[in-house]
Amino acid sequence: MKLRVGLIGLGDHWETLHRPALHALSDRFHVAAICCEVAHKSELIAREFGAVAIDGFRAMLERNEIDAVLALAPDWVGPLPLLAACEAGKAVYSSVAFDLAPEQVEEIRYRVNQSGVAFMAELPRRYAPATIRLKELIATRLGQPRLIFCHERHSIEEQAARLRRGKYCPIVWRNLMEVIDWVCYLTDRNPSSVQSALFQNKKQCDFNEEEFEGNGSKLDALYQMLNLRFDTPDNANDSVMAQISVGHYIPQSWPDALSYRRPAQLQICCEKGTAFVDLPANLIWFNEAGQHMESLELEKPVGVQMLTNFHRAVTSLVRSTSDTFNAYRAMSVVLAAGKSIREGKRIPLSFTD
Repeated sequence: MKLRVGLIGLGDHWETLHRPALHALSDRFHVAAICCEVAHKSELIAREFGAVAIDGFRAMLERNEIDAVLALAPDWVGPLPLLAACEAGKAVYSSVAFDLAPEQVEEIRYRVNQSGVAFMAELPRRYAPATIRLKELIATRLGQPRLIFCHERHSIEEQAARLRRGKYCPIVWRNLMEVIDWVCYLTDRNPSSVQSALFQNKKQCDFNEEEFEGNGSKLDALYQMLNLRFDTPDNANDSVMAQISVGHYIPQSWPDALSYRRPAQLQICCEKGTAFVDLPANLIWFNEAGQHMESLELEKPVGVQMLTNFHRAVTSLVRSTSDTFNAYRAMSVVLAAGKSIREGKRIPLSFTD
């Protein structure tokens, strides 16, 4: 079944992620319409895909030849296309699920459940070849996770991208939420508590402060750490701990410093071994038999994996709405981390799918 999709916005990853994936999956997707904030760009993309350029997303959603929408740009109209798609009964692929205010995520969860449409949030870490293979190893060779360490190092200037992500979610939050969701996915459970620490010091590094203060954008944090516990009340030996850190403390003008001895994006210690992961395709794991290096470069790209899964979700008779919960869970953890920083203590968490 070929899905007829409409594009709402293009976003930061159109050239590297979505455009190549749509061309690769031309047997499953037909881009029928596009609505973009820049009319000239809409017309160019429409000619490339044999689509129609439309001025408004509501007019697009009213067209009978649209089966689903790909909402790819959070900095334009926010959650409105997602809500309108639910009203029109159109399936939704959203790259903006982490770029909304908490109350908006709750409203989208409600609307998706009420409308019965298929909904998929864009979670690239889940669909990276290294993550898919790691999940296989956890199930077969490594055993259940016990300790997880995730480290993200970005430049100071990358925080200025807040406005491109929408006004509701700072880029630091976005990075944290993506990693939190990744950890929850690998453990296959909900966190039970969080403790966090934050470091802010604008004068420590040399940068032009006006770049961050302009247009209402502000510098958020040089470094934030989260300690997540995944405890099982009736089994103390089944606990998992995850240590997450995201740093924005090195200027972009120091590229050698940014890349110097960069730690693995994820280190996971399991019952029968340990693994080191650098996305999208680098995986090295160890067990009693020694070191194992796996080449995953030839696996399907992340964009193709995600859109293939979306196609399956739309055409399948089994409906899943877990992605709205995943976004809500990650945002709730970040908000609880903020409370932990303010109160200086660990904050308990409770989730109901």
